[in-house]
Amino acid sequence: MTERQEQTAPDALLTRIGQVVMLHHAGDREEARRRLLGLWAEIGEDGDPLHRCTLAHYLADTQDDPGDELAWDLRALTAAEEAGGTPAYDGAPAVRGLYPSLQLNLAADYLRLGRPDAARAQPALTLHQRTCGPRADTGPPDGRRPVRLPTTRTRARRARSPCTVPGPTAGSPQTR
Repeated sequence: MTERQEQTAPDALLTRIGQVVMLHHAGDREEARRRLLGLWAEIGEDGDPLHRCTLAHYLADTQDDPGDELAWDLRALTAAEEAGGTPAYDGAPAVRGLYPSLQLNLAADYLRLGRPDAARAQPALTLHQRTCGPRADTGPPDGRRPVRLPTTRTRARRARSPCTVPGPTAGSPQTR
């Protein structure tokens, strides 16, 4: 019984990270960065890999310089790889589920730094391209794509695609 309680008990550090992330999402980027760096100093370079991965992942989002953002995203990926090789996390969804997000963040970082070849080499992006087909260029050098309304042909293709994001079902109040 005690072992089961330990498995379901919330992780205090992840809760603290989540609180700082809410601060960041509320618009206080500088304070969020300061607090996340404080947590990073608290756990250190040799801390729990899942904690380091999560912290580095969110620290990357608070950086102003794309090079710094890339460095933090690389730290996050390294920690995730380290966590994946430990018995405590071996095969854990918490670690496996991080890879696509980390790799897509790296691709975005490389695009912002003007390195499209490095961006295209990210495994999550190449998996998406193999499954859904190649994407057109991302547009402006900052990596942002202009918003375009989908055409009838695009909507029909998306309806047949295995890459469609699940959404509300027909008849629900949120149907698009």
